Amino acid sequence: MYKTIIVEDEHHLQKGLSIMLQSVAPDTVEITGYAGEVQQAVSMIDDQQPDLIFMDVMLNNGSGFDVLERIQHKNFHLIFTTAYESHAIRAFKFNAIDYLLKPVDLTELKRAVKRISERENFMQDIQLKQLAERTNKIQNTIIIPTQEAMHVVKIENIIRCESSGSYTLFFLTDQKKIMVSKSLKYYEELLSAPLFFRVHQSHLVNINYIASYSKEGMVHMADNSHIPVSRSNKEKFFAFMKNGW
Repeated sequence: MYKTIIVEDEHHLQKGLSIMLQSVAPDTVEITGYAGEVQQAVSMIDDQQPDLIFMDVMLNNGSGFDVLERIQHKNFHLIFTTAYESHAIRAFKFNAIDYLLKPVDLTELKRAVKRISERENFMQDIQLKQLAERTNKIQNTIIIPTQEAMHVVKIENIIRCESSGSYTLFFLTDQKKIMVSKSLKYYEELLSAPLFFRVHQSHLVNINYIASYSKEGMVHMADNSHIPVSRSNKEKFFAFMKNGW
């Protein structure tokens, strides 16, 4: 029986995965806790020392990688869950770590749990370090495909992204603009915290290029653009900026 923690910031997904695990592995998996934030997950993992962790890639206040960097307990099996098959998935495969795409398929979940029982070795500290290094290397750049070319762009050179229907417009430091036929939600998964922040339904900004921000709800960027902060994100954004990044 594997003591199991589910790290997922959406309550209905926590519950859904729990029900599915009770269905496919009632005699293998014992869920001992749920966490939705980075520090909550770190504390729970170090306190309970689970055998198995289901880890959401993107959390409200950070990522699953932030959790892995901070925990002291290292001996566990790890299964990532993610909404998009991004570049980071290559890192998971490189280290023979399992992952599940959302919405989680019952058959795939059963296979993932079965693979755990067939694999004797837990995650080791060196594997987690290799995972972080591999992921960071991959995520230093992003490939932006257009009809004309495949643009390889350094993430640090992206000032902001703006939604235009089902398209996303990239604004770069060299004043170049690239329009791509993928949604902003897709790129939000790739361009994650703490470097990028979704201030508005239509705007994802690189915090390193924020020139100033006003309590009226406007962010002034280094490219002289003025980006509104949505009412739903305003409190979270100001707390984020006030506490530093």
